[in-house]
Amino acid sequence: MTFESRWVQAPAHVAEAEPGLPEGFRAAGVACGLKPSGGLDLGLLVSDAPDTTSAARFTRSGVLAAPVLLTQERCRLDAIRVVVANAGNANAATGRRGIEDAARMQGGASMAAGIREDQVAVASTGVIGVPLDVDKIIKGILAARGELAPYGDDTFGEAIRTTDKFAKSASLDVALPSGTVRLTAQAKGAGMISPAFATMLCFVQTDAALAPETADLLLGVCVKRSFDRISVDGQLSTNDTAILMASGASGVRVAPESEDEVRFGEALDYLLRRLAMLIVRDGEGSKRVGRVVVHGGHEPHVTAASRAVADSPLVKAALHGGDPNWGRIAQAVGQAVHSAPLPVDIWIEDTQVCAAGAVRPYDERALAEAVAGEEVEYTVGLPGEGAEAEVFFSDLSHEYVTINAEYTT
Repeated sequence: MTFESRWVQAPAHVAEAEPGLPEGFRAAGVACGLKPSGGLDLGLLVSDAPDTTSAARFTRSGVLAAPVLLTQERCRLDAIRVVVANAGNANAATGRRGIEDAARMQGGASMAAGIREDQVAVASTGVIGVPLDVDKIIKGILAARGELAPYGDDTFGEAIRTTDKFAKSASLDVALPSGTVRLTAQAKGAGMISPAFATMLCFVQTDAALAPETADLLLGVCVKRSFDRISVDGQLSTNDTAILMASGASGVRVAPESEDEVRFGEALDYLLRRLAMLIVRDGEGSKRVGRVVVHGGHEPHVTAASRAVADSPLVKAALHGGDPNWGRIAQAVGQAVHSAPLPVDIWIEDTQVCAAGAVRPYDERALAEAVAGEEVEYTVGLPGEGAEAEVFFSDLSHEYVTINAEYTT
């Protein structure tokens, strides 16, 4: 889908590319019977390059799903060559059986791809607390093996969707001083999204050659600026997984502390922020997207305030209705920062509505028009200078309640 946002702009050296995975990768998505709809629900992604390097990030939840535990404990996170992922069942809160099922899933993908088990990452998404039908998974893996193709990223991306209204993917060509490389990604996420990672899966591929340390550094920095900065409902998932894989098949090496590394990092940052924005836009019934930027002199305060605004059901409901009710922003900030009296400044778009904790005269009609668009920006000023935090967030709609009230029925 076409992507546009005033908040996320492509660097000059990054261009849209035709669909298709970078050199060295194949993927497929099949239906194995986990989704009641009968849709695609099992994805297999393989790097054929023996020297593939990788990096990974996972949820911070204290309740970790079996595939997250297994991948963290049994995988070489710097040398992942296979990803097997399913939708329709999270395999979370499933006890010892869940770990065993995830291990069978890993073993099946290992045999299908002919690659060691410790190089196979496992990911799942869906309903929590339901045992996984791993026999269906194994049959799906065998079916996916026969359909692996360089252009299988579309079906792979489709297979990891749950309540997503649309697939989230991108294919980019990145011009580096040492040559042009391809960067692609597939992600899913629409609900149970919090700015401490998200309910999401994201798999990134490139044919650039990256040292494991470079891959880990770049993924970590870019996740903090993307998936760590979005909120749909403030709920932290059990299954979040982001994996970057680099086949090196292009022959272009991204050396540490080089201009290649800087430009590749800028491209990866754009890619992940773009996917993060798509997740927020999907937002299970979302109509509008907000961005809150909080600045001040105390980092914990600006971080807490930005997340409080983004997670506030009152702010989110006002965003949905196009209501410039800035008092809800002030309330959320005050709930997060207890330094009373707090001389907070608040802007909605370019209109300052509150100065030093007190209302400031403004044109109500003009402000109402400013919040009627698809993107609305809120800025909050706290005392001091030097710290800043941003969060992208979706509104709270009637449809969100409907989707989540009926999710397992």
